[in-house]
Amino acid sequence: MTRPLEGRVALVTGGRGGAGRAVCERLEREGAFVYAGDLSEHGTIGDSPAAGTFLPFDVTDEAAVKAGIDQIEAEQGRLDIVVNAAGIEIEKTVEHTTVEEWERIFAINVTGTFLASKHALAMLRQSPGASIINFGSYDGYIADPKLAAYCATKGAVHMITKAMAVDHGPEGIRVNAICPGYIDTPMLEQFYPDGVDPAAARAEAEFVHPLRTIGTPVDMANLVFWLASDEARYATGQLWVLDGGLSAQVQQMRFPN
Repeated sequence: MTRPLEGRVALVTGGRGGAGRAVCERLEREGAFVYAGDLSEHGTIGDSPAAGTFLPFDVTDEAAVKAGIDQIEAEQGRLDIVVNAAGIEIEKTVEHTTVEEWERIFAINVTGTFLASKHALAMLRQSPGASIINFGSYDGYIADPKLAAYCATKGAVHMITKAMAVDHGPEGIRVNAICPGYIDTPMLEQFYPDGVDPAAARAEAEFVHPLRTIGTPVDMANLVFWLASDEARYATGQLWVLDGGLSAQVQQMRFPN
């Protein structure tokens, strides 16, 4: 039986990270030829098995981005799906964020999304089902404490998503963003407070969600797959919140029994 993405070519930036790795696995399972663009073969999860063909890809360096896109064109002659999953988090207030830290997080989270999309457009225009999927965050809507720069970058990703959808929709290119809440990745683990038992921190994170659970990279990959597929042919310019209901509620108070 033909798989839904059979014959298509995908680029996943941050493809060796937690969510990016799951996205590569899902797209490959659905038939796509997947390039996992990242700084190193092992990424953030060490030597665990990884899907996709590794492609050295520094999203902050325009020459490196162009070289990666040129390699895809030379090897495959097409590009149908771009998933901008590369991203970092800085846990500081504005007052304690240095200019260097501010510029670095914008270079990866925002400029990286801009560059990968910009240089992919020429091939995407030739695809009958082109789709760009950016990684935003619920932190682009509402703010967590001490994530000022991160929140700012995700707000920017949300708006470039809408702008690209408007500009390139007439060319047949759909552009959407996924806005996750707490996802079980190394990035989430570093957000837990120092000195707090990890199991207790996780239990508290689960409690604040109406579903009483946090998300997984597989949850992210499932939505990426749908947005990349023809089933989402009419979906573009949207910010798809995937947060277990976290942003649907006011902060919950916990009273002692």
